[in-house]
Amino acid sequence: MLEFFEAWDPVQQAFGAGLFTWAMTAAGAGLVFFFKEINRKILDGMLGFAAGVMIAASFWSLLSPALEHSEANGGSYNGIFPVLFGFVLGGVGMRLIDIYLPHLHPGAPPEETEGLKTTWHRSMLLVSAITLHNVPEGLAVGVAFGAAAAGDEQTFGAAVALAIGIGLQNFPEGAAVSLPLRREGLSRKDSFWWGQLSALVEPVAAVLGAAIVVFMDPLLPYALAFAAGAMIFVVVEELVPEAHRGKNGDIATMGVMLGFSVMMCLDVALG
Repeated sequence: MLEFFEAWDPVQQAFGAGLFTWAMTAAGAGLVFFFKEINRKILDGMLGFAAGVMIAASFWSLLSPALEHSEANGGSYNGIFPVLFGFVLGGVGMRLIDIYLPHLHPGAPPEETEGLKTTWHRSMLLVSAITLHNVPEGLAVGVAFGAAAAGDEQTFGAAVALAIGIGLQNFPEGAAVSLPLRREGLSRKDSFWWGQLSALVEPVAAVLGAAIVVFMDPLLPYALAFAAGAMIFVVVEELVPEAHRGKNGDIATMGVMLGFSVMMCLDVALG
């Protein structure tokens, strides 16, 4: 199966991986057909797991190969600057989106709506918040496949591991959208629709990330680090506070540890 997938063009690989991560979000959103709400302890643990996966992926699958590529071309001292610049730029870029895009985190009261003032319904604000999560995830997957195709230190197996890890952590994110929407009064069908729709940006971002790396190879360390910075921003700004909102900090923390361990094992096994 992997041999068949490896024969694809890197942009096609990124698109296929993006569809997989979207499908995992849709699967998580599908929980709304079976439950109206989920135990808060379970949800916080799942959100912690998602955060752990993203932290591990940011280093093992993005920052580490970015540093290796940059140091190979600029030396150990000069090699740090492209990675540092890309990492900071990724965080700043997400912060700018966070400032201007109207959104509301699941479980937060209406007065905590962030971004520009808007007349959007609460349900649309919830979808907007999760969509914000998914942009750097899709970008990271695309950049990873583009780097693997470029024959860089990033291997095809490591890109597959990243896609699997992102897919696993997308499952609770899908549930984190659809179940609150259901509690807001939307039908199960509508809640699922908006839940899965929040991840449709991932295949688009994946294709964009792969195309940038394939056609502009000198940008590779910048792109890898940018995706890592954007993902770390999402973890610290969104996932960790959200996982602690239910006062289950210990469970969320153990979820982070488990998620980090799973992603690390995936990268070692497949990379």
